[in-house]
Amino acid sequence: MPEFYYEDFNPGDDLKFSRGREVTKEEIIRFAEQYDPQPFHLDEAAGRASILGGLSASGWHTCSMMMRANYDHWISRTASLGAPGIEQVKWMKPVLPGDMLRFVRRVVDKRVSRTKPDMGFVTFEMDGFNQRGEQFFFQKHMQMVAVRRPQGAPQPAARDRSKAEEKPQKPQDSGFGSGGYFEDIPLNAYSESGSSTFTKDSIVAFAREFDPQPFHLDEAAARASHFGGLAASGWQTASLWMRNGILRRQEWLKEQRARGVETVEGGPSPGFTDMRWIKPVLAGDTVTFGSMVVEKRLTSRKGWGLAFSHNTGFNQHGDLVFSYRGSHFVPVRG
Repeated sequence: MPEFYYEDFNPGDDLKFSRGREVTKEEIIRFAEQYDPQPFHLDEAAGRASILGGLSASGWHTCSMMMRANYDHWISRTASLGAPGIEQVKWMKPVLPGDMLRFVRRVVDKRVSRTKPDMGFVTFEMDGFNQRGEQFFFQKHMQMVAVRRPQGAPQPAARDRSKAEEKPQKPQDSGFGSGGYFEDIPLNAYSESGSSTFTKDSIVAFAREFDPQPFHLDEAAARASHFGGLAASGWQTASLWMRNGILRRQEWLKEQRARGVETVEGGPSPGFTDMRWIKPVLAGDTVTFGSMVVEKRLTSRKGWGLAFSHNTGFNQHGDLVFSYRGSHFVPVRG
């Protein structure tokens, strides 16, 4: 039986994780090879030459390690029902080989669902610190947690009948591959990056390492959950968005170089906002990923701009299952 339910979380409560986690060079490269094959995550020389200053873990690897730390310290003992998304993540400093990661979890807010009184929503903030006391990570997210003693009857969800509900449509591919200089990136041009099929084995393998909640590991437990079937960790979905985007970008850069066009490698991301896991990604689903730059601006870091993108994933039925607003550094030509 779970030890913690919705009633056991109160705003202002802090939990300092008792065990740190050392990051190795081998696992940084292994994760990057599978999900984020950018040079500064794969090669020490390329890492030193980048603005990160050394071989560093993918931000998605950092999030996945944070997820595992959460599981080990409290989610494994909690009546967790998963998370609908992530409000904000900041990657504040690179995570390097040999770093010892420690986390602090803080309860910010809580409320019971009006339509499902047996489910509560608890908002958490997470801070990550390395062995030098430097904060390298921040996350704010909402967790769904079962209520120990539900009260009241479910209420119907409020709907605005004046507006027809429209299914989000996947935009047409503009044919523009992400990459190049800051000045050359067009706004509102959608680029489809590729597709991934989520097999049972791949879902379980990722979950076993980073997010071993029952509905990601066991088919019977998953069918009994509100997911209705074996579901991929949201962090696996996000990581595969990254993999498809990087591979598409590398393909585009190769095409440009073959044509004699000057190309440039991109930079890392400082974080993201408004990540939503809209529908469960189940074993057998194929998700097609894409991205559209919606805003860009110059930064105080000489030679670099920031591009902000709306990123999506649609399943084989055309349903939007994943979205978030991302950002990444882009070299400036001028």
